[in-house]
Amino acid sequence: MAKYHVYGVGAALVDTEIEVTDNDLQQLQVEKGLMTLVDEARQNQLVGHLHQHLTASRRASGGSAANTIIAVSCFGGKTFYSCKVANDDNGQFYLNDLAEAGVGYHQNGETVEGITGKCLVLITPDAERSMNTFLGVSETVSTANLNAEAISQSDYLYVEGYLVTSDSGRAAAIHAREIAEKHNVKTVLSLSDPGMVTFFKAGLKEMMGNKVDLLFCNEAEALGWTDTDNLEHAVERLKDSADTFAVTLGSKGALVFDGERIHNISPHTITAVDTNGAGDMFAGAFLYAITHGYNYREAGNFASLAAAHVVSQFGPRLNAEQYPEILQSLALAT
Repeated sequence: MAKYHVYGVGAALVDTEIEVTDNDLQQLQVEKGLMTLVDEARQNQLVGHLHQHLTASRRASGGSAANTIIAVSCFGGKTFYSCKVANDDNGQFYLNDLAEAGVGYHQNGETVEGITGKCLVLITPDAERSMNTFLGVSETVSTANLNAEAISQSDYLYVEGYLVTSDSGRAAAIHAREIAEKHNVKTVLSLSDPGMVTFFKAGLKEMMGNKVDLLFCNEAEALGWTDTDNLEHAVERLKDSADTFAVTLGSKGALVFDGERIHNISPHTITAVDTNGAGDMFAGAFLYAITHGYNYREAGNFASLAAAHVVSQFGPRLNAEQYPEILQSLALAT
């Protein structure tokens, strides 16, 4: 039996969420709904312009894969995460947060000088999130930050597509996949963001290799990845990239392919206030379910419910008491 249900590798980012207006985004020239890489000067400029909003800001450990791995752990799964933080206040905050969530992590015991990655998440009234990310030391996450033994002792390896933007991060993702394949560990890739698909498709294909066992993407990413504007065509073409996959459709629910058939996953009617972390939560809940004996349809329904709870409140994570409540729906699924 594997020691870990899911091993993740990705960026370590401390999120600061700020509520803004569409007018704020236009004035600041921020692309709505996308993740944009910025340098620290640009991020500081944004914070300066938004200083009057900071009284309502919230700090949380983030990074796409980390959100997913923390979700798996909080539902009760066994997890391990590889990332890179600096020896600063945010770095300590980040590692403490992972530990409190029950996630094992790998730092090679080193003290890294520099600045821990930071993500400014701007939330507009329509619940859309626009991210401005300064990677800090996360930009240099590398094969040295991997734990080959932990990968080999896992059921699934989960890799975030955002790693494609860094040469060393992309190399780490490829090496992690090769270790997983060698030890018959199932491989999972999240396409992460439409911008990653648009500008880094070749690098993502390197990270994917011939085919992954499971692919997560949203509708825009699926269409971009398969070069079509037709979702049915995209779903067919995704089968060339992954043995199984899940395509999230926002308020329309999701499509899940279990290797044999497509399952239409119904949405949950909620009032969305913040879509930050919705896809990450979907992936985390889905991975928890399939590593605990549930089929893809059951996992999709569970993941849809968990994601609905996330978007109905601020922040990429659920409150502690919400995890067991949502788990009850999974128990009733069988």
